[in-house]
Amino acid sequence: MTVTRSRSGGRRTPSRPSRRGGDTTGGGEPAARARRGRRPASVRARTADRPTRRRAMRRRWIALLGVLTIAGLGYILFFTSTVGAKTVQVVGARELPEEQILALAAVPDQRSMLRLDADEIRDRVLTLPGIATAAVSRSWPTTLRIEITERTPIGFFNGGNGFHLVDDAGTDFKTVPERPQGLPELSLTGSSAADPVTRSIAGVLAAVPPQLRERVTLAGAATPGSVELTLDDGKLVRWGDADDSDRKAKVLAALLTQPGQNYDVSSPELPTVS
Repeated sequence: MTVTRSRSGGRRTPSRPSRRGGDTTGGGEPAARARRGRRPASVRARTADRPTRRRAMRRRWIALLGVLTIAGLGYILFFTSTVGAKTVQVVGARELPEEQILALAAVPDQRSMLRLDADEIRDRVLTLPGIATAAVSRSWPTTLRIEITERTPIGFFNGGNGFHLVDDAGTDFKTVPERPQGLPELSLTGSSAADPVTRSIAGVLAAVPPQLRERVTLAGAATPGSVELTLDDGKLVRWGDADDSDRKAKVLAALLTQPGQNYDVSSPELPTVS
């Protein structure tokens, strides 16, 4: 408290501090109240990054819209014709009609490409005897591609009900009414890819050079390792099995320059002519 004197020398009453602004330097009462109302800095730091209620709701809606979008796209791709099989291509068909292959493939019209079973379609196509291999692939967005390899005849045999064509695997895949031209006859009463003799004869014919195969008129064997070939001039070639066919062909080409009727190249190291 401060005591002042008036100019007249009289004693004045003590002056009191003003309440309007408070004492800002001495830790007055307003400053104390301000300090009591503020949260500690550690609490403010922890709550600064907490999402508000509005922000949390916004994130939930975004997540829900994302789920609904994915579900909608999945439905469109799997259960509508947006990516349905609108076109089916057949590649590799030469003798077989494409219509026959398409009918056998039985691809469901407009079904989503993602729901098509390519292996099942391939297996149906392979039931056609004239097809050796088949592959089914997707060409996005709406084309299914069926690529096949047809069997090629390596010879034929007379089955009594027609002439049966046999491929290089020994498979009897087609019967024709007339004797095929340009193919050797196989000395068989029946053909099966499981028969070792049939497979051996077909394997030899597939292995011999084309210029020699064109001269073969008859092929037969008693065992898988005793294949014999009759040429167009009546000469007999004992070929053996399909091993070392390239070497046997070179040895035979040299032997055929010598007179004889029987040419044995089953052991190319020791060929004989008689």
